[in-house]
Amino acid sequence: MAETVQFTSIFRRILKIGTFSIVFTSAGFLIASIPAIASIISLMSAPTDAESLALYKAPDEQAAKINEYINNHPLSLILRATPSYVESRPHLRFVDEHRKHSLTGGTLQGPGKIPVPPVIFLQEGKNMVSILYLGTDLCGHVGIIHGGLLATLCDEGLARCGFSALPNKIGVTARLTVNYRNPAPAGSFVVLKAEIAKVEGRKVWVKGRIEILGETQEPGKVLVEAEGLFIEPKYAKVLP
Repeated sequence: MAETVQFTSIFRRILKIGTFSIVFTSAGFLIASIPAIASIISLMSAPTDAESLALYKAPDEQAAKINEYINNHPLSLILRATPSYVESRPHLRFVDEHRKHSLTGGTLQGPGKIPVPPVIFLQEGKNMVSILYLGTDLCGHVGIIHGGLLATLCDEGLARCGFSALPNKIGVTARLTVNYRNPAPAGSFVVLKAEIAKVEGRKVWVKGRIEILGETQEPGKVLVEAEGLFIEPKYAKVLP
């Protein structure tokens, strides 16, 4: 009889310990998942393409002039009047928590760098045009925009264009080839043009170039030409 009572007592203690373990482990998983849950919620509440256009407020007179020039440039007006293009400012769709950690959306934005968020015109699954101003503090050689920055812009621009043709609209860079054609002067308006060359399942090939933005919609001097291969990860369909 004494052995039965002792066994029952031990069993109850084990059961209590097991219950507490499950409770605290579940609580631990819940606490650990809070940042992920917050990120998912923030992504779901991100501004739309149309809303992103109204979010930019020029912090100073120079930025206001740059913004006005981009918005009213003949190329912008033509693309804006073409129904198949969707206009946006993608970097302004980032929530603040994500933007401050973004190279092109946060670190490189501001006076002397990229003072005004680029304006994007995307024809989904086909091509994309991005118009922006490159300031005087992005140089390699004096007065010349750093080649690494131009490569970064090509990577992001070609990827943004290519992702629109992928099944789940997301991917990673597998290969990027950049050919520099002419020095890019600091303090210049430029236009990045990207075009999808081929799509095969989770793979998309994109080609593009960065040109000096002239006074009209006609092509300007080519600064950089690039080609890239972008691949959608197999787990992309389970991402938020």
